[in-house]
Amino acid sequence: MNVEVSRLSNGLTVATETIPHIESVALGVWVKSGSRHEHEEEHGIAHLLEHMAFKGTSQRSAWQIASQIEDVGGEINAATSVETTSFYARVLDTDVPLAIDILADILSDSKFDAHELEREQNVILQEIGAAFDTPDDIVFDHFTETAFKGQRVGRSILGTPETVQSFTPQQLRGFMDRQYAGDSMVVVAAGNLKHEDFVREVEKRLGHFRPHAETQTLDQATYVGGDFREHRDLMDAQVILGFEGRAYHARDFYASQVLSMMLGGGMSSRLFQEVREKRGLCYSVYAFHWGFSDTGIFGVHAATGKSDLGELMPVIVGELQKAGEQIQQEELDRARAQYRAGLLMSRESAASRASQIARQLLLYGRPIPTEELVERLSALTIERLTDLSHRMFSSTPTVTAVGPVEPLISYDAISRKLGSASTPRKLAIG
Repeated sequence: MNVEVSRLSNGLTVATETIPHIESVALGVWVKSGSRHEHEEEHGIAHLLEHMAFKGTSQRSAWQIASQIEDVGGEINAATSVETTSFYARVLDTDVPLAIDILADILSDSKFDAHELEREQNVILQEIGAAFDTPDDIVFDHFTETAFKGQRVGRSILGTPETVQSFTPQQLRGFMDRQYAGDSMVVVAAGNLKHEDFVREVEKRLGHFRPHAETQTLDQATYVGGDFREHRDLMDAQVILGFEGRAYHARDFYASQVLSMMLGGGMSSRLFQEVREKRGLCYSVYAFHWGFSDTGIFGVHAATGKSDLGELMPVIVGELQKAGEQIQQEELDRARAQYRAGLLMSRESAASRASQIARQLLLYGRPIPTEELVERLSALTIERLTDLSHRMFSSTPTVTAVGPVEPLISYDAISRKLGSASTPRKLAIG
């Protein structure tokens, strides 16, 4: 890993990884601010701000922002997550100054025009409606909302129609002034460039950006679990069974990642083989693990028809329980190889490299060499994974389902099979 890191006088961190054999550069600005940083009345404002950043500055109209980057064959976009927001571009190496200039412009001089805001609010209302109409999307919103009930970490990133429609240009400016500052941002580039040249361009355009974000202590996330079922007249049911996961900094974070690979990370995984190949109970099943700064969440998602739904969950629960009793060395080796290959293959993409470095800087304060990550994977043992599985899968579950959910066994029955100690309040719709 050939990563160089500098820090400007306003606290802004600038990092590059030089890849001399390509002719492009992936670059962006990552901000330690996402939906979790919103106050109660601001639900959805981080995502709306991401949209509005491209709707015009004092120097450029929305059309000019889009056309200037595309005139040189580049592309520009942004994304909002629970804990970060990113604004990024990909251009040929000769056009890096233009890309930096546009990104700096939208971050430091967005107009937040009232007419543009009204149009973009309507766009997001359509986005919210589209998510609601897509069962395999909305089931994940219900999943996090149930797992972290009443907490910002579990809320939908999109917000609600009521909150999105309520925002004003002044609120957008206030949120940006509060959250966006040198000490909460990193600028990263990967590709055919020189570190000192990139730092010089960034300093020229963002060196005078306000240095300090408002000090904000995030509410400690508390996993609670629970049950949410929404009946819809559909051909298939979308189901998620989940548990409290591990935070990025936790000892078992990488063990949880590998466990998700072993259980449901590919066609050779336990769940795919047992649920789909041997029993034919669904057409889609996989496991996942998401980390946050102070917690995480582990889940198994499956999609199946009404006739197989009643049998599906006991089989999934059974496979999770087996993981707490016995794991074969070949399973661990295969899952570890999958995770390692994913890390190495992602390094073949400049955009993936830039994003990975940015996340590491925001989370750990330093770029982590691939060799160090591989060493962490190599240190995992069968005993550690079986212990993690036993503890995780005997804890309070989260169950969410959308579709023809009647045949799904009760939350109490799932909890009893898992040996869970508690059964939180159940929710149902429809």
